[in-house]
Amino acid sequence: MTELTHESTLRELVTEQGVLRYHEAGDGPPLVLLHGSGPGVTGWRNYRGNLAAFAEHFRCLVLELPGFGISDPVEGHPMATASAALERFLDALGLQQVDVIGNSMGGIVGTQFALKHPDRVRRLVTIGGIGRNLYSPGPGEGIRLLSEFTDDPTREGLIRWLRSMVFDQSLVTEELVEERWQLAVEPDALATARSMYGSAAFAAMAAAAAASDEPPYWAVLHRLKAKTLITWGRDDRVSPVDMSIVPMRTIPDAELHVFPDCGHWVMIEQKAAWESAVLAFLTRKDPA
Repeated sequence: MTELTHESTLRELVTEQGVLRYHEAGDGPPLVLLHGSGPGVTGWRNYRGNLAAFAEHFRCLVLELPGFGISDPVEGHPMATASAALERFLDALGLQQVDVIGNSMGGIVGTQFALKHPDRVRRLVTIGGIGRNLYSPGPGEGIRLLSEFTDDPTREGLIRWLRSMVFDQSLVTEELVEERWQLAVEPDALATARSMYGSAAFAAMAAAAAASDEPPYWAVLHRLKAKTLITWGRDDRVSPVDMSIVPMRTIPDAELHVFPDCGHWVMIEQKAAWESAVLAFLTRKDPA
């Protein structure tokens, strides 16, 4: 296989709401990978280390969701607009049904999309993020540090947040900090982060949720039709592992795999073990 670099895999898709950028590699059934949120996040940075393993079996499509500095922005809260962006993306590529991997926020987006379009997601893999805090404080430590950074973006605050993301602190290198810092303080990306994680945004979202007649997505997980693999880091300080209990018990066809010595970035910290578990799930034959 040709070396999978940022440049060799980058694609652009022109839609009626601007350009969606994504990375593509491999042949086979389509597999969409959705990134998480946070300062300096991109789909490429979330999944660049995993792309080669999945590209041996799937046509991998790493979508850059609007609002994070890569795809063209759209009006509205990035979480609220993400599912529509995914639908636009699949429609433009002519893909009726896909498998989906979603990290943190991307897992929520994939779940919401699968709830709304049950025939379009065959299998769903989530990496932390989905569910509801049951025993641990909410929001988690990592989310609180993220809120502090978005209110007052300093390099030191970014490092504190990055350290909350991983079990292995050696992963927080100067290269990682610099890479994340460059995009995190870009004005549009910072505005997006503040709309999601600033203290004022948190207060507004809490008030809206309290006043809403609509149930939260985690309360309707019993409607999910896609076979689902929930993956989690045992030592996740962003989305504590007790959040996995509600989806594990309520999604009709769900499996839960918890990885030791691992924080929020399971696909990075437990790369080989996570890839093995996910590939086994995605390639498993359905009963006759």
